[in-house]
Amino acid sequence: MAKKWQAHWIVDPVFYGLSPRNIFRQELANDNNHQHRQELKNRHTLIRKTFYINEEIKSAHLDISADDYYKLKINGHAIGQGPAPGYFFHYYYNKYQVEQYLKKGKNVVTVHLYYQGLINRVWNSGDYRQGMIAELFINNKLKIKTDQSWLYKNILAYKSGGITGYQTQFLENIDLNYYPTGWNKINYNDQIWQQSAIKYSDDHKLFLQPTPKLSFYLKNPQKIKELGSGHYLVDFGQIIVGYFKFSAVGKKGEIIEIRHGEELLAGKQVRYQLRSNCKYQEFITLSGKLDRPEFYDYKVFRYVEVIAHDKLSKSLKPESFKALIRHYKFIDQNTTFNSSDQRLNSIWSICKAAVKYGVQSAYLDCPGREKGQYLGDAVITSLSHYYLTGDLRLYKKAIKDFALSSYISAGLMAVAPGSLMQEIADYSLQWPLLLLHYYEFSGDKYFLKEMYPVAEKLLNYFKKFQRSDGLLTDVNEKWNLVDWPVIMRDNYAVNLKQLSENPEYGCHNVINAFFLGMVKTINKIRDILDISYDNNFSKLEKSFLAAFYDKKQKLFTDTEKKNHSAIHSNILPLFFGFAPLEAEAAIVNLVKTKGLKCGVYMAYYLLKALARVGEYKLVYQLIINKSKNSWFNMLTEGATTCWEVWSKTQKENASLLHPWASTPIIVIIEDLLEIDLRVSNQAKALTDNPKLFNYIEQVEFSLQNKFVNIEINKLLNKNKITKHF
Repeated sequence: MAKKWQAHWIVDPVFYGLSPRNIFRQELANDNNHQHRQELKNRHTLIRKTFYINEEIKSAHLDISADDYYKLKINGHAIGQGPAPGYFFHYYYNKYQVEQYLKKGKNVVTVHLYYQGLINRVWNSGDYRQGMIAELFINNKLKIKTDQSWLYKNILAYKSGGITGYQTQFLENIDLNYYPTGWNKINYNDQIWQQSAIKYSDDHKLFLQPTPKLSFYLKNPQKIKELGSGHYLVDFGQIIVGYFKFSAVGKKGEIIEIRHGEELLAGKQVRYQLRSNCKYQEFITLSGKLDRPEFYDYKVFRYVEVIAHDKLSKSLKPESFKALIRHYKFIDQNTTFNSSDQRLNSIWSICKAAVKYGVQSAYLDCPGREKGQYLGDAVITSLSHYYLTGDLRLYKKAIKDFALSSYISAGLMAVAPGSLMQEIADYSLQWPLLLLHYYEFSGDKYFLKEMYPVAEKLLNYFKKFQRSDGLLTDVNEKWNLVDWPVIMRDNYAVNLKQLSENPEYGCHNVINAFFLGMVKTINKIRDILDISYDNNFSKLEKSFLAAFYDKKQKLFTDTEKKNHSAIHSNILPLFFGFAPLEAEAAIVNLVKTKGLKCGVYMAYYLLKALARVGEYKLVYQLIINKSKNSWFNMLTEGATTCWEVWSKTQKENASLLHPWASTPIIVIIEDLLEIDLRVSNQAKALTDNPKLFNYIEQVEFSLQNKFVNIEINKLLNKNKITKHF
C-alpha cells in the first residue's frame, strides 16, 4: 500500500513558481524546451528543523526524499543519503530507523540538499523539480513533517570549477569562508535563515526505495609520499569510489589544490585528467580555522595529490588523509575464490573489485564519466553482483527502472533512469533476458507477471521494423551498437553510425540475432505464466538462416551479402540456440582462430555460447589467455579493477572501472564450477566433479548468502566438495 504523506514538499522559494520542464523525448526528437536558467544550476541548499522531545523514545523512524539528492543528519550524526535516481512519476523515498540518534529535549534534523540542473545519465535533473519531503515518527506517532517552519539557506561555498565527465558533475572549488561551520549542530544560530516554501503542486509520486542504504566507511592510505613542502601524493592501493577527506589549519584565504586520479604521470604526479573524460582538479580556500572540507559528489580514484599553494604553509595534516568509500552493500567474504592458478585468481580479484565499487544505487557502467545505468551493462553486472552478494533487490529495481522508461518509448531507453535520452536497439532487445534471469533466481512469479506487459509492448515496438519474412530492417531510430568500442566489432560489415549521423542500418545479423533471442525469451516467459500465443519462432529462425547462414562455410555472415563473418554474427546464434548443429564446430574453430576479437561486453555472450556447446577448456583458456584482448592484459597494464576495454590503447577515453567486464565471475561459477542457483535447480546445484577441476590442481570456493551456502575445496591429489544448503 502506498504511503499517505501528511508532510508537504518544500522548496527553495526561487523554484516555487517554476513549472517542470518536460525532459522526456525519444533521442531523435527535437528538444524544444527552453534553456535551463544558469543561476539555478549547481544549487546547494541547507535545511534545518529544530524540535523538542518530551516522551520516552521507544522507536523512531524518518521517511525522506529529495530532488535531486539529500544528505541527512540528526543531531550531527550522519544517517544516510539518497534517494536512488528515479523518474518523477515513480520516485523513491528512504526510511531510516533513528531512535538511537534522538534524545529528550532539543533535537535538530539537518539536510544538505542538492539540485544539479544538468541533463545527464546520473539524475532526472534539469527539470526544475527541486526540494524535499520528510516525516519523523516517534513511537509510531508523527512528530515533525516538512512545512514552512523548516528553515533553509543557500550556500555559496561550493563554487563551480567547471563540468566534468559527460556533463556528469560540477567540480567543487570549496571556499570555506562561505561555509556555515556547525550548521548541523543542535545549538547553531539559524535566526537569519529563511522559511522554506511549500510546493502544493508538486507532482512526485513516491515509492519506498526497495534497496538498502549505501555503505560508507573510511579507508586509510596505503602510502603517503611527501613530494615537496606542503605537497603530498596519497595512494589508496587500488581504484575506489568515494570522497577524499582531510583536515587543515592555515591562513584565511590559503589555497589547497586537490587532484584525484586513477593513474600517475611518470610515476610521481597524479594524472588528474583521467582517460575517461573526467578532470579532477579542485581548489579549497581555507577559512583560517580548523577546516574539514567535504566534497559533495563522489569520484573514482586511486591517487590523490594534495598541494598547498603557499610553499611555506604548514596547514596540511597528512595523518588526516583518508578516503570515505561508498558502494552498494557488499560483504567481501560472501563469495570467495582461490586456486593454484594465480592468473585466474588475479582476474577474479579485479572483476570482483569492479563490481564492489562500481555498483552504487544502480548498476553503473562507469562511476566517473557517466554514472548511469545502461541496460546492456546491467545484463552482465546484475549476474556478477548477485553471485557476489546474494542480493536480488537491486536486480529487481533495475528491471523496473528500465520498464518505467517505456513511459518515454515502448522500445525502452538504453540508460534509465536519467534525463539524457539515449536509445540502443541491442540493449532494449536484452531486457526480457534480464527479466528472465531474475525470475530464475528469485522464483518471483508475481513480478514476472507484473512486468510481462512491458515485454509485450517491447515486442510490438520492434514489430514495426519487420519486413515480410519477419526479420528486422532499418531500425534507424535506435543506435545499432553491435559492440563497443568501434575497433572491437571485428570489421562487422555494416556502417554503424550513431543516430546523430542519420544512419541507414538495413537488415543485419546482430540486431536480428538479439531479436530472435528476445522472441525466444518472451515465449519462455509466456510458458511460465501459462499465456497462450502464436509461436512464430520457427518461421523467424528459417528467415534468419536464409538471410545470414553460409551453408558452405557453415558460418553466419554479417549481412545478406554473405561476404564477411564477424565473430559477433556467430556467437549470438550459438548463445541463443538457433545455430544449426553442423555449424557448431565451425563457429568454435572461428573463435579458436580469432580469440576474443570482441569487446569485453560481448565476451559474455562469446564465453557463454562456448560453454553451451561444451567447450569448457576453451572457455578456461580464453579467460586466462595472454593476448592483448584479455583480462591478463588489463593486469599487465596495472589494473586493480576490470576495464571498459582490454587495453588502455584501445579507447582514447577508456574507463578503468567498468563492471561490464566482470564476465569471468559468472562463467567461473556457472560453467567451470557448474553451480546452478536457479530456484528450480537448487536441489542439484553442484556436481561432484566440476569442469574446472580438470584444468587446475587446487580450487577453494565459497558462496554464502541467505539462500544457499556452498563450499568447494579441491586439494592437491584429492578432490573434496563440501555441500551445505
